Amino acid sequence: MRTFVRGAATWDVECPRRPGRTAGVTMAGFRIHGPEALRIVPHPAVTLLLDFGDGRPVIDCAAGKQAQQRGSFVAGPGLGDGGATWARGENIECVQVRLSPMIAHTILGASPADLDGAVVPLDDLWGRDVPRIREQLRDASSWQERFVLTDALLARRHRPGRPVDPEVAWAWRRIVGTRGTARIDVLAAEVGWSRKRLWSRFRGQVGLPPKHAAKLVRFDHAAHRLVAGEGAARVAADTGYADQSHLHRDVMAFTGTTPATVAGEPFLTVDDIAWPGGAVSGPLP
Repeated sequence: MRTFVRGAATWDVECPRRPGRTAGVTMAGFRIHGPEALRIVPHPAVTLLLDFGDGRPVIDCAAGKQAQQRGSFVAGPGLGDGGATWARGENIECVQVRLSPMIAHTILGASPADLDGAVVPLDDLWGRDVPRIREQLRDASSWQERFVLTDALLARRHRPGRPVDPEVAWAWRRIVGTRGTARIDVLAAEVGWSRKRLWSRFRGQVGLPPKHAAKLVRFDHAAHRLVAGEGAARVAADTGYADQSHLHRDVMAFTGTTPATVAGEPFLTVDDIAWPGGAVSGPLP
């Protein structure tokens, strides 16, 4: 377990020692002792949070959406878009799971598009199973046991249903593989679809339009490089932005703050401890 200290907040972070059985799933464990509020920085994965501690995590959401969510929740790709979503709480213990949008619907029972950018209470999706999951995680004797329990839970809930269109899955892999620099019109031509059809099917199955998904993946890669200490001009040049001003505009759009501030965001620093390399999710076939 690694410890991260920022102001009055102390985070203990634990990672699984071995990969899980379901492709497209990664997880990490958090114990948060202090009361500091953290800006949630958008990430290109579906977020599932399973809380079991004495305190309850509180998510303060952007105006116009569900104003506040306590406890376990699920949210689609890009949670925190616009910089108006914050997480806070004291004495929090939780397992956070990242699900690739390609397999999220088979585990959650709902498509990422059904989440519509909101933070959805997990009770709304899994009902009476949620208190039982919370109790099992709380009674576990170690973090590794909790990861095994969570892995088994996700494998049990994995119900292959209507698959994501192969063309959509291929476009998503290309977007992730190129770190968001793939051109959407080129992707549409390569799968033999019109741009309009790719937009519609991608939005309906991933929860984001393809161009916004590409911007989010590119931003995520750039933000992690900023946190690693690289200069904004170098990051902009290496990650497909036209110039440093272009990077600045994207960072402002996603986080509501500047690249210099994002470089010091504790959420991203903790993120890099929990998911070294900033992986979107586990490997997919």
